[in-house]
Parts: sequence; C-alpha cells; structure tokens
Amino acid sequence: MFSLFQYEFVQNAFLGGTIIAIVAAVVGYFVVLRAQAFAAEALTDIGFAGATGAAILGFGALLGMLLLTLLSALGMGALGERVRGRDIEIGMVLSFALGLGVLFLSLYTQNSAAHATAGIGILFGSILSIGRQDVWTALGCSCVILLVLTILFRPLLFASVDPEVAQARGVPVRLLSVAFLIILGATAAQAVMVIGVLLVSALLIAPAATAERLTHRPLTALLLSVVLSLAFTWIGLILAFMGTGRHLPVGFYISALAALSYFSAVLISRRERTVRREKKVGCCSEREERVPMAL
Repeated sequence: MFSLFQYEFVQNAFLGGTIIAIVAAVVGYFVVLRAQAFAAEALTDIGFAGATGAAILGFGALLGMLLLTLLSALGMGALGERVRGRDIEIGMVLSFALGLGVLFLSLYTQNSAAHATAGIGILFGSILSIGRQDVWTALGCSCVILLVLTILFRPLLFASVDPEVAQARGVPVRLLSVAFLIILGATAAQAVMVIGVLLVSALLIAPAATAERLTHRPLTALLLSVVLSLAFTWIGLILAFMGTGRHLPVGFYISALAALSYFSAVLISRRERTVRREKKVGCCSEREERVPMAL
C-alpha cells in the first residue's frame, strides 16, 4: 500500500483530498446548523455554468466556478429573508444555470476527446488528475477560509443557533449571513476538485449532518465532522486504489460511505431517544407507585 505514495498523482490525490475534506467539514457544520443545505446545492449547480463557461474562454474551471459562485452568494445574501418561500423562482434559476452549463459543456467537448474528459471531471470529480499546483491553490484558499471562520466563529455560531437573540444583542446577523454565503461559495467551488458538482454534498453536508445526529456539543460535533470527512476521503481513495472494485470512481466510494454513515447515525440517534423515553416512562411509573405507598 505505502508503495503507492511514490507516485505523484497519488500524493496529490491524498493531499488535495485532505485539504478539501477539512475545510468542507468545518464549513459544512455551519451549513447544517443554519439549515442551508439547499443553498450549498444551489451554489454548486450555478457554479457548474461558471466552470464550463470559463473552460470555453480558456480559463481554469476552478476560477470560473469561484467567480460565479461568489457573485451568486452575494446575490443570495442581498436578498436576505426575502429569499425564503421562493423555491419556484430559485428552482427556475438553477435549472437555467444547469442548462447553460450543459450548453457550455457541449460546446467545449466538441473540440476534442480530452475536453470531453475534462467536462466529465467537472461533473463527477477528478481527484486522481489534480496537479501539485491545484493542491497549492486549494491549500491557500482553505487557509484563508479557515482563518476567516476562526475570526467569525463565536458570532457566527451565536447567529446560527439563535439569530433573533443574536440580533437583539447587537450581532450583525445580516452581514454574517452574506459573509458565510461567500465562504460557502468558495468552499463549494473547491470541493468540485474532489468529487465534482453532482456529489459535492458527500463532503459538504454528510459529515456535519452525521456529527449533528450523534452529538449536540458544537466543538465535539465540529471535530467529529472533520474526522468523518477525512475518513470518507481517505477510505474512498484507498478503496479506489487497492479495493476489489479498483475500477470504480473515488466519488462513488466517498458518497456511499457518507450515505451509510449518515443513515447509521440516524438509526443510532433514534435508538438512543427510544431508550431515554423508556427510562423516563419507567421513572414516572416508579414515582406513581411510591406515592400511593407513602399515603
């Protein structure tokens, strides 16, 4: 197994996957806490059009996706509370953005077979083909994102848990919402490097959602989210390189592990609630039995 690490593409895959897994897990925790999974999905779908459009113009797909997701995040943040209850309008915008992405992808892939492979990579991820420059780019962006989140951690956590009380205490809830959407857009654009547009929720949503099912302590949930995200990425890469289904894509393994862990966490949390409810009922029954005896 360790002999695989002599190859540069294996090193890049693990380095890039590790970087993206950490930042996606941290940002994903706030996505789940703020119930903005739809916003995360929307930004990645809109970014797909930016990635394919940039490829046609000769720019990097990551640059195009970053640009369009950040602009979209600013627009969503400017709408504020007015964005709620507009699922039809948002759905139409998303479908139009995906349509543009398909159009740009079709135009891009008509030139050569290499372009077709690059287009598929945008959709489904291309972690095995990222270069060392991509790793450095991801590292730089991730450091900036984590630094900003560290500065905003306490007020953002307060505004995410109880926005009304936070606003009454003078916390700039609206500004924090816009800032977080920008962070989310940048993170979603990076995650595409690992598992693509269609599977981005596997690293951005699933680890944090699983952690929230198992614990409600913020720091514990955040740490558990990072551990799960790293586990999904590393195990997915190992299975892709050495597993019996070595020809299966890494994105499949990552998304499958994410789904299995989440549904397992759902079953565990339900079992714990049932046990607590039975204990509570048992305690109440004991009190009811003791009262008549005392009388």
